[in-house]
Amino acid sequence: MDKLLDLHHPFFAPLWRRVAIIAVCLGWGIFEFVMASPFWGMLFTALGAYCAWVFLVGYEPRGEGENKTE
Repeated sequence: MDKLLDLHHPFFAPLWRRVAIIAVCLGWGIFEFVMASPFWGMLFTALGAYCAWVFLVGYEPRGEGENKTE
């Protein structure tokens, strides 16, 4: 089964990119709440929380010699 985000893609290797994605999602969620759109606010806040969990808590960088065996 494919994951929603491929954590081993080289794009997500730098920490600043992962943090920036989380900040954009959470920031957009806050913006939507301020603009009185609770549905979109909840959606983007939940997406930001999911990204924070996946990119910060569950992130395991792939070693140089490790091959993908899926």
